[in-house]
Parts: sequence; structure tokens; C-alpha cells
Amino acid sequence: MTKTPGSAALCPGGGDVLPRLGVVEQQSPCPPPHRGTAAAAAAALPALVVTCEPRIPQLAAAEEQEKKNRAPGVSGLSIGSNTDEESLCSDSGFSGSPASSLVLRKLSNSSSAGLSPTSSIEEYEEEGQGAGGSGPRNSRACTADHDTSELWKRNKNMVNWSPVVVPLEKRSPWVQVVGHAGNFQTGSDGKLLKKYCACEQQCLQRLMEDVLRPFVPGYHGLTQRDEQDYNLMDDLLAYFDSPCIMDCKMGSRTYLEEELKKARKNPQPRKDMYEKMVAVEPEAPTPEERTQQAVLKTRYMQWRETLSSTATMGFRIEGIKKSDGTCNTNFKRTKDREEVMQALEDFVDHNLSVLKSYLQRLKELRVQLEKSDFFKAHEVVGSSLLFVHDHSGRAGVWMIDFGKTVPVPPPLTLDHRSPWVEGNREDGYLWGLDNFIDILTNMLSGQ
Repeated sequence: MTKTPGSAALCPGGGDVLPRLGVVEQQSPCPPPHRGTAAAAAAALPALVVTCEPRIPQLAAAEEQEKKNRAPGVSGLSIGSNTDEESLCSDSGFSGSPASSLVLRKLSNSSSAGLSPTSSIEEYEEEGQGAGGSGPRNSRACTADHDTSELWKRNKNMVNWSPVVVPLEKRSPWVQVVGHAGNFQTGSDGKLLKKYCACEQQCLQRLMEDVLRPFVPGYHGLTQRDEQDYNLMDDLLAYFDSPCIMDCKMGSRTYLEEELKKARKNPQPRKDMYEKMVAVEPEAPTPEERTQQAVLKTRYMQWRETLSSTATMGFRIEGIKKSDGTCNTNFKRTKDREEVMQALEDFVDHNLSVLKSYLQRLKELRVQLEKSDFFKAHEVVGSSLLFVHDHSGRAGVWMIDFGKTVPVPPPLTLDHRSPWVEGNREDGYLWGLDNFIDILTNMLSGQ
């Protein structure tokens, strides 16, 4: 891998992990080297892992009591959930339960949940009626206690390529942010265990041999826990301290052409989807749909894409977690360019250095996407870009979630910019990336 231009040299003994992961890091004095295996284990960075488990309202009181009874220094995250809200597994939402680390991730029912490529239909089915919910309901604060020992302060910037073993009692609490419960598990070596999905496994295996390897999580094969298979991959947040995280779903559509074909085989009008539609956009149903008080799945799926910047710019913001723990997923109706720019400014807290790092990384990604044999031969749907930065100035962007990334029949290849017409398999990924780069460029030129 090539070191990201402009990234700082690592501390002695730190290896080349950060540049290999594509992290742009501001140069800072190296902390003194630590000695001894015990000290190394104590100073290991907490593994920040993504997972999500909807909070059952009936257990709220019990969870609150559990928090009160916790020993000092042990913190759990508990973020309220409304059962009337949309499914946390579909579009961004927040719910919480204590576990091993903290991270924001948008987990689609297909890729991140490790389900079949057709599961995004269920993603639409499971959404609740709050798709256009107000800010207070979708924007919440999540707080967690952090290890502030002197040893942690001295060594938190030390990076080693060897697996980072983090004792359970030293890990931070986590909260699952959207996705089915049980999709993710923590590994003893700080890696991420993601519920097995054959499609995602095949993609990651091929990407390990592609020019896009520096822009995706490192893949380490299959593992099993409690008779469940998992894909083992790098935890992309392991080298950040209290990071700000943003998930952006790329492309002009989030459903596969195959999903439309399957939905058409059994075109049953759906009253539940009609209710969801009118709850978000009362004028959306046609006169015929109003008469039937129902809509077809295919109609609902295509309508959903028109609500956000997916249709207008080829990407949409799914969710943002700030370093102070504030979580916001109220982006379902974020559609205009100005609204997207405002959300991005808030995400980086008007930090021009971080904004420049993201722009640099996206330009590098675009160059490699245009060279990639994998990218040309795959319909990339439902995949996201994960943006991560922290107070030190480190910043990185990675492609994640490949559960609905499928090969196109040869000799067909995609340019990922052409408008989608059913049958051409174009997904608009590069069109969205072009627009994203243009927005960041304009934001920086206007400063």
C-alpha cells in the first residue's frame, strides 16, 4: 500500500498501520515507548466495534436500574427508543445496549446485517412511520465514560501492527446504531466479527487483490462463534480517539435490479407501505393508490429514493455521531445541496484541515475506482462510505458494506456515472462521488 500523501511519520515501533489504513494523521510528538507486556496490554487501544440491538421498551426500567448499580468507572450507553419509530435495521436510527465499544455505523439489512441480497425489500417493509421525523426524536446524545488513566494518555497514539488485545474490562461501552441485533461481535484481538454473508465474503476476498484494498476493511477470513459463522475484518475505528463518524450511502439507488424483478413476480398491494408513504409525504400516492389505500413494493422502493439526495446527487447521509456523543440520523429529507453542505460543516465542526483530508482521500479513492477491475465488473448497491476523524486531526474514509454488491454478466462493464435505466445495471456510484468531491471543493474554496 502507498502511504497517504501528507500523513505524518509514525512513532518508532509504530509500524505503518495508519498509512496502510489510509488514515491522514497530523504530526505530533511521539510518546515515550512503553515496556513490558503487562503495560502494553493495559495501554492497548479499545476496540471500537459496530453492532446494533433494538432496545425493548419493557426493559427500559431494568436498564436504568442496572446503570445505577454499575461499579464506578463502568459506563453503559442507553439511548431511548420509540417502538413507533422506523426500524433501526432499515434507515439510520439509534438504540442502545451496553457492550464492548462505541461506534456509529449505518447497517443496511443486506450488507451489514449479512442477509441475502434481496433483503433490502424487507428494509423497506420494516421501516416505521417516522421516516420524516423531527430532529428531537432522531437526534440524541450518547455519553460514555472513557479511560483517562495517565498510561492511556501517554500511549493512546502508539500504533502497532500486531493484534491489539483488549481486556473486556478495559473496553468502552458500545451502542448499536441501526441493523439487526447480533450482526456483530467483538474479537479478542480487536477485530470485528460480522455475521456471515456469502456475497460480502466474495467481495472482500476479491478486494484484497484489487487496487481498492487500501480503501476497504482488511479481511481475515471466516470464524465461528456459538455455531454462527462470521466474516472477520479490521475494526476501522481502532486507531481513533473518541472519533466523529459519518456514514454516507453511495449511488443513485439502494435496491438491486433483481429485487425489482422478484417484487414484480408477486405484485401484491401493501396497505402498510401505503401508510408509511402517506405518513412521510401525504401527497405522494396516486389517485388509484388512494382508492386502494395500498401501494406495490416496487412503487414504494422507488418512491423512497426520491426523498433524499440519493436521487438528486447520488449519495445520502445516513447518520452522524459527534465526538461528544451526539447522534443524529434525521437526514431522510436532506435533499438539497445547501442542506448537505450544512450537515457536512457541522460534522467537521468547521475544521478546514479535516475537510481537506477528506477531500484528498476521496480524490484518491476516485482515481483507484476508475482503475479497479472489481469496480467495473460489479453493481455496487447499498454500499456506504465511512468517514472518521478525531481531535488529533486523523481522518480516513473507507468503503464498507458489500452485501448487495453483485457481479454483472460479462462482457458487460459499468462506468458508474451513466443514468440508470432498468437493464443497464448502472448504480450511479461515481456520479455520487463526483458530486461529493465537488461539494467539498466548493466548501473549501468559499472559506
